[in-house]
Amino acid sequence: MKQRNTRQKKIILQILRNTRSHPTADWIYDEARKVMPHISKGTVYRNLKMLSQSGQIKELKIDKKARRYDGSCHNHYHLKCEQCGCVYDLDISLRKELNRWAAEKTGLVIHSHNIEFYGLCQPCLEKASK
Repeated sequence: MKQRNTRQKKIILQILRNTRSHPTADWIYDEARKVMPHISKGTVYRNLKMLSQSGQIKELKIDKKARRYDGSCHNHYHLKCEQCGCVYDLDISLRKELNRWAAEKTGLVIHSHNIEFYGLCQPCLEKASK
């Protein structure tokens, strides 16, 4: 099924591509309303699902309370701060040898992996040291 490239979808994609945070759908909805005041929450959720399914964005399940979204689709690791709850990209190389190691240990075919780190972000570390 071909997806239409609507104005709503373009706005949502632009919001995600212009933030380094990994926002929730509610945050994206609030931002989208600044540009398109009459956009509905249902439209935002529906478009996030379509964008995720088409591979244009990533849906992160790192937060048990709410799904978060990432405008950067390349494979990378994340850190969820246990203090403030923010999710950050980690600027470290993917360990592709983990796929091979897991395949060798299990006898299965491993194509990719997803690792999430939990700890403290830089701003929270700085607050704690004061």
